[in-house]
Amino acid sequence: MGKLLASNCNAATYRHEPANLPRRVLNAKQTVDALRTLVITASPKKTLTKAATSAAVQVIQAREYHEVTGDIIVPSMVQGIDHLRDPRLNKGLAFTLEERQILGIHGLQPARFKSQEEQLELCRISISRYQEDLNKYLYLVDLQDRNERLFFRLISEDVEKMMPIVYTPTVGLACQKFGLIYRRPRGLFVTINDRGHVFDVLRNWPEPDVRAIVVTDGERILGLGDLGACGMGIPVGKLALYTALAGIPPHQCLPIVIDVGTNNKDLLEDPLYIGLRHKRVQGKEYDDFIDEFMQAVVKRYGQNTLIQFEDFGNHNAFRFLDRYRNTYCTFNDDIQGTASVAVAGMLAAKRITNKRISENTFLFLGAGEAAVGIADLVVKAMQAEGTGLQEARDKIWMFDIDGLLAKGRPEGRLGGHKAYYAKDHGVMKNFADVVKEVKPSVLIGASAAGGAFTPEILQAMGQFNERPIIFALSNPTSKAECTAQAAYDNTEGRCIFASGSPFPPVQYGGKTFVTGQGNNAYIFPGVALGVIVTGTHHIPEDMFLIAAQVVADHVSEADLEKGSLYPPLSAIKDCSMDIAVGVTNYAYQKGLASTYPEPEDKKAYIESHLYNYNYQSAMPVTWPWPQQQETSKTREINPTKLQA
Repeated sequence: MGKLLASNCNAATYRHEPANLPRRVLNAKQTVDALRTLVITASPKKTLTKAATSAAVQVIQAREYHEVTGDIIVPSMVQGIDHLRDPRLNKGLAFTLEERQILGIHGLQPARFKSQEEQLELCRISISRYQEDLNKYLYLVDLQDRNERLFFRLISEDVEKMMPIVYTPTVGLACQKFGLIYRRPRGLFVTINDRGHVFDVLRNWPEPDVRAIVVTDGERILGLGDLGACGMGIPVGKLALYTALAGIPPHQCLPIVIDVGTNNKDLLEDPLYIGLRHKRVQGKEYDDFIDEFMQAVVKRYGQNTLIQFEDFGNHNAFRFLDRYRNTYCTFNDDIQGTASVAVAGMLAAKRITNKRISENTFLFLGAGEAAVGIADLVVKAMQAEGTGLQEARDKIWMFDIDGLLAKGRPEGRLGGHKAYYAKDHGVMKNFADVVKEVKPSVLIGASAAGGAFTPEILQAMGQFNERPIIFALSNPTSKAECTAQAAYDNTEGRCIFASGSPFPPVQYGGKTFVTGQGNNAYIFPGVALGVIVTGTHHIPEDMFLIAAQVVADHVSEADLEKGSLYPPLSAIKDCSMDIAVGVTNYAYQKGLASTYPEPEDKKAYIESHLYNYNYQSAMPVTWPWPQQQETSKTREINPTKLQA
């Protein structure tokens, strides 16, 4: 049929639409059946118009991917072959003999039958054979495109091994190579050329029940800078963790890139670049476009749709958070998620230093969205201890590319939340000098300046403090302010260290230290789960303080003993559930929830909404009817004569 359709495209155009071409069909199966009938019965002199032929081909091709929407399968709308083609239905060799025969796919697979556990083991063996992490990433992308449940079960059960591949640091490399590795669409690309029609673009997404959106404009991807449309890897990776770590159904998740161009000259000249080839649109036109996007999301999916902003430029991130946080259900993970996981580490460190958070002096290298977000939440944690607002802010010092945040510095650039932490102090341009003068007990790096915590600075921290707290939070690993080894070597093994990227265990003084990775994945899946199941209107800062405390509570004495301020990555699913319960309780207490009645057992209620990673039977559900006895005698049939 494909050849016949293709030949018809080049033939003389049939000037009117065939009467038997359906104007509206219920699903792809009916469309294909109707087109097949049309092609078979069409006379040789009649051909389809180019538009009709193109539509037919697109419909037929669309059957190869996601025939099913949502998580409720309508048996009459799904063919047997769809169970092999659709990643949501496909079980590979795990289909039983009965399933294969009844679905009509018997013979389309080898005779071997496998359990999902056997398939998982094969996946682990297969991925371990790849030497490069990017190839491992591509293997997982391909697995997700083939078998969705197997993919998510693999990630959820092997978090420590798989998360560095689907998320940081490998996802950063994947974004850099996105034009090269791009294979099939995943997520939505909304461009500035679509202004005035953003809602129409959102309507093209086939899922009607989207609850969570992760959106980026690609301007500041990790510590890698402006990657434009190649930033799609970040929303895709984040939402994969929504499902793998918090059980949020994948069909409820939508990754989106806002493509307004890029200022990355290398990408603009790259023949493989997949985005718009022009400089970034800025100013009012850009702001109006983001406004239209937010309104379109609400129109398409409802006011309670969670919109997570990800990797926007520093000059936009806080603006949009302040602009939308009280009118939409939204948060910024770079600001609030990073802050929450950092504060979680500090709360855990209290058990080592025996000092309250407000008894510390903080010095930040970097004053971007992550650093300021951490500072804001640290202030909130101090207030919870009884410290006044200004007193808390006075304990926080910041140093950015222009030097110490001082009110009188000639460069200025102290707008937004940075102004809260500007000091009445002379200009200082050397970070090491600031360290020596301020004598901080907590040193936090969020600058993406690899190696900025020099041996001199680390040694000074060891001189000022018995147990200096050093957080090198920038990622990927190459952007970390110092390595774990350097931190321990230059503080005589006394530091309390955490990083944003994974580091191998460190040997010092005959002891092995395991670095705790302050990964946002401890935070955002659980917060999102709680927000989604409660239909929360807005997301206050207190929810992230709740999440930080939950993560800190999951840190065991054994974790602290080996040097980790965070629980093992394998515990993230438990953290996510407890965070979701905490968020749920808070949402109902503060009147933010919109799902009623309020459930008595919050945990059981949340669990009822979780995604099932395990295979389900592909057999149609059958049930017997009770045998009924005839209770009434039927009358005889009297033929009715038709009048002439």
